[in-house]
Amino acid sequence: MNDWPEAWSDDNRGGRYGRGSASAQPESARVMRQVRRGRPAPPGQDAYGGVPQQPHYVDGGYDSGYNTGQVYGGGGGRGGGDGYGPQRPAPDWRRRVKWTAITLVTVLLVTTVATYFWADSKLNREVDLSKVIERPEKGEGTNYLIVGSDSRAGLSDEDKKRLRTGSSEGKRTDSMMILHTGSNGPTLISLPRDSNVEIPTFKGSESGKTYQGTGRQVKLNAAYAEDGPELLVRTVEFNTGLHIDHYVEIGFAGFANIVDAAGGVEIDIPQDIKDTKSGADFRKGKQTLNGEEALAFVRTRYALAGSDLDRTKNQQKFLSALANQVATPGTVLNPFRLYPTMGAGLDSLIVDKDMGLFDLADMFWSMKGVSGGEGTSMNMPLAGSSGGNLLWDKDKVKQLVNQLNNDEKVTVTGD
Repeated sequence: MNDWPEAWSDDNRGGRYGRGSASAQPESARVMRQVRRGRPAPPGQDAYGGVPQQPHYVDGGYDSGYNTGQVYGGGGGRGGGDGYGPQRPAPDWRRRVKWTAITLVTVLLVTTVATYFWADSKLNREVDLSKVIERPEKGEGTNYLIVGSDSRAGLSDEDKKRLRTGSSEGKRTDSMMILHTGSNGPTLISLPRDSNVEIPTFKGSESGKTYQGTGRQVKLNAAYAEDGPELLVRTVEFNTGLHIDHYVEIGFAGFANIVDAAGGVEIDIPQDIKDTKSGADFRKGKQTLNGEEALAFVRTRYALAGSDLDRTKNQQKFLSALANQVATPGTVLNPFRLYPTMGAGLDSLIVDKDMGLFDLADMFWSMKGVSGGEGTSMNMPLAGSSGGNLLWDKDKVKQLVNQLNNDEKVTVTGD
C-alpha cells in the first residue's frame, strides 16, 4: 500500500526527501509543520488521546494548522483571537449603568444639601416669640401669622416713585392674615387692619419692661406700630385665643421682587380697577401681573366698593396665586427661575427664630392648596363697626377658633 499522498510514488519522489530536481535552481520554500507545545501525550497517542494525526497536504505543502486557525490558539476575526492580538471583552453595560446612576444620585444629593444650607442661611430670623407673654395653649395643626408691611427698606427714591409707595419713615402693617394648616385642609383668614382690638399687658420687645393693659381699644395695625411683631402676635393671641406658631413678614420691595423673579403671576381680576393712589389700572379678566402691577393690585383700596374688606379678599387671592406659581414644575424644576425666586423671597422675608425651611415650604404649599380649592379663605367674622373700627363677631370668632384648635373642618363664614 502506498502511504504517500495521491500522485506520489517511490518512482517520482527521487532518491531524497521531497520532489527530485536536476535543476541548478534551489527548491522553493517548503511549508514546514509547526510545532505546538502542550502537555505531552502518552506514547503512541496524540494530545487528544488517539493515534497521532497525519499531516495533510494542502496546495503543495503540509498543513501546519495555520489554515484551521490553530497556530495562535483559535479562529475568529480580528480582536477575537485570530492571532493579531488578545480578545477584546464585550462592554459591561450593567456596570456602566450602575456607576452612572450612582454618580447622578451623588450629584443630586450634594446639590440638594448645598441648596438647603444656602437657603437656610438667608432666612432673616429676627422675631423672638419667646418675648410674648401669657400665651394661649397650642392646639392641633400649625398657625402662621402672615404680615405685609409698608416698609420701604431697600427702595431707592426712583423705586418709591415708580411703585407709588410714598416715603413714610418706619413701617406699618398693610395686611395681616392667619393661615392654619392641618388635616382638614388649609384655612386662610384675613384680619382687617381696622379691626377693633384691645391692647393687653405685654413685655417691651426692646426694653423688656412690662406694660400693664388698661383696656385700650385700638385698630389692629396700631399694635405693630407701637412695639413691632411681638406685640402684634400678643394682641392677636389675646383677642382670638388662638396660639400663633410662626410669624412671617414681607415688605413692599420684597413682594415686588418675588413676583418678578417668578416670571409674573396670572390672576383673574374680578372687576375694572383704577386707583391713582396705588397706581392700579386694570381691566376685568385674566392677566399676568409683574411686580409693580401686583403691588398696586394688592394695595388698592379706594377704588373698591367694600374698601378694606374687598382689598383683603384681593390680597388672599393674589397670595394664593403667587404660591401656586412658585410651586409649579416650571419654577421648581428650572434652576434659572427657582434660585432667583428663592433668593428674592428669602432675602425679603422676616420670620421668627424657630422658623425653618420646612415650615416655610408647608406655608407656601398650604397657600397653593387654598387657590386650588383644597382649603378655605375668609375674612374674620364681623358684627358691624364703631367709630371707624370694625367689630368682630365674638360668638363666631369663638366658634372659629375652637374649630381651628381642634383641627376640625371650618364651617364658620366671614365677610
